[in-house]
Amino acid sequence: MRCPFCKKMENRVVDSRLASNGELIRRRRECEHCNRRFTTYEQIEYNLPMVVKKDGRREEFQSDKIRAGLKKAFEKRVFGTDAIDEMVRDLENKFQELGKNEISSKEIGEEVMALLQKMDEVAYVRFASVYRHFKDINEFMDELREMLDEKGKPRRV
Repeated sequence: MRCPFCKKMENRVVDSRLASNGELIRRRRECEHCNRRFTTYEQIEYNLPMVVKKDGRREEFQSDKIRAGLKKAFEKRVFGTDAIDEMVRDLENKFQELGKNEISSKEIGEEVMALLQKMDEVAYVRFASVYRHFKDINEFMDELREMLDEKGKPRRV
């Protein structure tokens, strides 16, 4: 690891601690040349599948896209950033465990929706309205009716 101050490569680890629910290791280092200290973080490198878009293009898996969608869905709801980050990690783990080299954007969207449906109905409907591209209020109402039918609630919509 190169010292950010003097750019020399010689340094030693003076302290290591777990951070972020044990998914990161925080290392405090001291440069053997200039004696200044700096912090580095070590984390697991996930081998996530490539995403196949609707038009056939392929792109790298980007957790930030899922995080942004979840933040919009949970806007003004009781879920904090930590809960959203945990959901993103859970989804990353699920996609990694599939062992696939590629995954469709449709599969990703459906997994996000399934997770949201369990967590918060309002966030689910918000996400679904964007993800499923509802063309009019009737499509929106159909989704709500289906959701209510699955829960066994009487229909009032």
